[in-house]
Amino acid sequence: MNWGIYPGHAPLLTAIKPGMIRIVKQHGHEEFIYLSGGILEVQPGNVTVLADTAIRGQDLDEARAMEAKRKAEEHISSSHGDVDYAQASAELAKAIAQLRVIELTKKSDVTPA
Repeated sequence: MNWGIYPGHAPLLTAIKPGMIRIVKQHGHEEFIYLSGGILEVQPGNVTVLADTAIRGQDLDEARAMEAKRKAEEHISSSHGDVDYAQASAELAKAIAQLRVIELTKKSDVTPA
């Protein structure tokens, strides 16, 4: 789900799932952050994110995220009866979210010629 929060937004308190947030700073500079989940509070003058884990896109390890994605996909496709599909699906979603944040961070760091 995508939300846009602007100055003066109505108050809101909600749980957030693992994924990303995009912060648009002054002059249009964007920053992408991976969140492992948490709580979002919106007040007319500010936004607060309380996250279990928050990692800036430039601080994420792409090789590690790719490996986590591969392992989760492997667990999901495993024919063993001891596979926890909910856990494997959650791990896959986290890895995909991290890779998306990395991709968007790389794109935002490229300045047009």
